Amino acid sequence: MAPTQRVYPAKKTKYFGTMGELLDENNKILIVGVDNVQSQQVHNIRIALRGKAQMLMGKNTMMSKVLLDRVAKGGERDKLLYQKLVQDKLLQGNVGLVFTNGDLSEIRNIIESEKVQAPAKQGSVAPCDVVVPAGNTGLEPTKTTFFQALNIGTKIVKGTVEILKDEKIITHGHKVSSSEAALLQMLGIKPFWYGLNIFHVYDNGSVYGPAVLSMTDADMREKVSSGISNLAALSLALGIPTKASLPHVILNAFKDILSISVGTDYEFNEFNGKDLKQSVLHGPKPGTAAPAASSGAKPAEPAKKAVEEEEEEETAAFGLFD
Repeated sequence: MAPTQRVYPAKKTKYFGTMGELLDENNKILIVGVDNVQSQQVHNIRIALRGKAQMLMGKNTMMSKVLLDRVAKGGERDKLLYQKLVQDKLLQGNVGLVFTNGDLSEIRNIIESEKVQAPAKQGSVAPCDVVVPAGNTGLEPTKTTFFQALNIGTKIVKGTVEILKDEKIITHGHKVSSSEAALLQMLGIKPFWYGLNIFHVYDNGSVYGPAVLSMTDADMREKVSSGISNLAALSLALGIPTKASLPHVILNAFKDILSISVGTDYEFNEFNGKDLKQSVLHGPKPGTAAPAASSGAKPAEPAKKAVEEEEEEETAAFGLFD
């Protein structure tokens, strides 16, 4: 007896179709975390993303099922998607997908703009460090036990509790204890901001972290420049010429020729070689700058003209008293 094909509910079938269309139409996917995010926040982000991106929520098993079914059809792009998202375990935890073909930095800004301030609740994992500032709290002296439990130095000033210095009471990634939550509630501090968090970026087959989206043109130039410097250093060390090392090779060769000229009677006129040799041996001439290593460079004309004018003035002055 032939096995019967599983029949999915209409809601799941529609979900599979929607995700399949989004995968066909978009080449970029943001994997976002939705822990502690309110439904209204998600609704506001959906509205802000209209025309730029589409957000899809659902169970990780359903997302994996869609990708696995597409792999069965033999598409190379779908195999890569399945490997990056499922096999590399990016679809873990409470996550959603944002599909787009637009500017990822713009999408990131829209997603991160929707944040809601919230108090620290007992048992929740802190998304950031929390520091209680120094100063008067306005609390009565009977509340000092909360500060003592957290080793926070205090003193009583005019019948109220005053914190002596800034104290970090919660560390990023740690769970909030009952004492920490109670103290922050008494102080009226809401330390956390919750919203969608971008965990990973899938971009045309490549996966990278959200920090890349924050890079500016200056950051890119700095990294490229650093890479070229490292390539040039490696090329010089191995003796393998490359475009990056060629300027250094030429400069080092010129230095070698100049060294030979200084150590022997050999002189070369190119690149002001003769003047450079004299500068190395005897130092720059008084009142003149060090000669520039440029081809065919000649003495500056204004200086020559000034000497001629000075000689003419001396001749004229001699004639008056002759």
